[in-house]
Amino acid sequence: MILGIGTDLANIERIERTLERFGDRFRNRVFTEIEQRKAERRRDTAGTYAKRWAAKEACSKALGTGLRMGIAWKDMSVTNLRSGQPVMHVTGWAEERLRAITPEGHEAVIHVTLTDDHPWAQAVVLIEARPLN
Repeated sequence: MILGIGTDLANIERIERTLERFGDRFRNRVFTEIEQRKAERRRDTAGTYAKRWAAKEACSKALGTGLRMGIAWKDMSVTNLRSGQPVMHVTGWAEERLRAITPEGHEAVIHVTLTDDHPWAQAVVLIEARPLN
């Protein structure tokens, strides 16, 4: 059963300008330490941040809230498995919202995909409820 789907586009050049203008203030407000370490190791730093920005926006939409109702940017974060597959993690209010929309007897699984084709970064987040059998 699908609980929510969200998609978002982020302009890589806009994120790059924001990084240049606000630097650590922007990074520390929006991205976890793990996300920052990943982005800063990459040749395409702005593209890496833009994909994660888009993923957070898409996740908030899949949760049915958008970035309102108490969800903080850092309540959603993206890491990668060894294979490179992105994984969305939710904490705080985003985790509470996920629990609230998950039917009893089910577990929520968040699927995320990221891509970019300069100047755009895109993310799609799908939240699935799987029976606990």
